[in-house]
Amino acid sequence: MTTLKEFEEALREQGMNMALAILAKLRERDRAKRSIAPARRITGRKMTPDLARQILELHATTGMTQQEIAFKLGINQGRVNEVIKRGKWLTDDPNAPEAVARDRALAKARNQKEASRRTRPARPRPRPENATREPRKRPRRDQTQLTLGDL
Repeated sequence: MTTLKEFEEALREQGMNMALAILAKLRERDRAKRSIAPARRITGRKMTPDLARQILELHATTGMTQQEIAFKLGINQGRVNEVIKRGKWLTDDPNAPEAVARDRALAKARNQKEASRRTRPARPRPRPENATREPRKRPRRDQTQLTLGDL
């Protein structure tokens, strides 16, 4: 399959300047109409038993895919899969494995945020006025060169 760049090069080789001008106009028109779409990344809502029941209800009553359900409810598609396949998040038990993992992850994120606030960049130490900075002297190495005849 020919690419647009190859097509453009072929037009140049044939000296078809009018066709190249039309192609340039079409490119400019497309650039003018082009919009920068926001990222489709969805920030997930907190999973609750009510949300899990809503997922199961949508899955049972509609022909929606897991991705469509996730997009409609504003959650990650992996969470929809967990609810449908494994029945996670259906109980409000704080000792459930998924609730424990969530709480542990939230605590870890909180601790990292606090630790980053506490650490400050080191300030340079003031030097005495009479101290001069001299470069360190490195020991000289023997710099003999090998030639192909030496091997």
